[in-house]
Amino acid sequence: MPRKLLKFLIVFDNTSLLYFPGQFLSGKVLMELQDDTPVLGLHFHVIGEGVVRVGNGRHERLFDKENYIDFRMRLLGEPGHSASILSPGIHSFPFKLGLPMGLPSTFLGTHGWVQYYCKAALREPNGLTHKNQQVFIVMNPIDLNLEPPVLSQEFELNVEHKLGVGCVGGGTVSCRVSLDRGAYVPGQSVALSAQIVNNSRIALKCTRAALTETIQYIAHGKVAAREVRELSRLAHGKTRSGETDVWRGELLYVPPLPPTNLRGCHLISVQYDVFFVIEPKSLEKEIKLQLPILLGTYPFRDVDEEAHPPTHYPSTLPIFRPWLHEKQ
Repeated sequence: MPRKLLKFLIVFDNTSLLYFPGQFLSGKVLMELQDDTPVLGLHFHVIGEGVVRVGNGRHERLFDKENYIDFRMRLLGEPGHSASILSPGIHSFPFKLGLPMGLPSTFLGTHGWVQYYCKAALREPNGLTHKNQQVFIVMNPIDLNLEPPVLSQEFELNVEHKLGVGCVGGGTVSCRVSLDRGAYVPGQSVALSAQIVNNSRIALKCTRAALTETIQYIAHGKVAAREVRELSRLAHGKTRSGETDVWRGELLYVPPLPPTNLRGCHLISVQYDVFFVIEPKSLEKEIKLQLPILLGTYPFRDVDEEAHPPTHYPSTLPIFRPWLHEKQ
């Protein structure tokens, strides 16, 4: 059918392509025809899936998948019926369905993803099938105001560590680290305070703080891969024996990131931590303190403040991925 089908598109009513669980996904399949065209059926398929894939092609080592949406409908034609003749011009076939509650947010990682998309297929009597697809983004927001109130409070961690042996550098390093609260949203900063007292005879080469993202990919109940990314960092220099190093509300910026845990997904977990590291100037091991934080979508608000207006999902999320061209 050369040149008979001029356009074949999936168009959503929501042009931002951003949806929340429980909202309606609505739009239309548009086609423009040049001539009278016999059609057996127009099939529409909505898919939501989580996939973990470690390795590529022949070297693929682990694969697992879970479905969140698998909805099929016919927009034109009935099984066993003869072909319909569509006239030249533009034809529009609307669709509408409610998205389930509890869907995990769209996510794209090195070894896996959570992805949502629609596929349309136009079948002709001669066996030819025209296909198109369109991705949409789902955001399952975390409102920090609905989380445990303790997350809005300052919390701290204390440690006392012995360095050296006996009279050869023997002594302790004590450290107190605190964060202004336990939960944040992208665009905010973690305010970190600390006090390091070096009562050992060994100088401390440096102290540093880092905000990290840990992504864990699970296939068939086992951890298949793990990624750790440093998102922002601060550092102080040497602390000699008998000295004290003080950090006063120093800021670690939180860049645009998906919420903690990908709630609703059982194959991929996302965790955020602030690590505070003390590095002694010797063969001594680093002293590392881990402070987990929650990353949400809507920030804490004051008691008199109205509900925070909906924020936009990070614009870095793509709306198309090449693997969607793979045959299903």
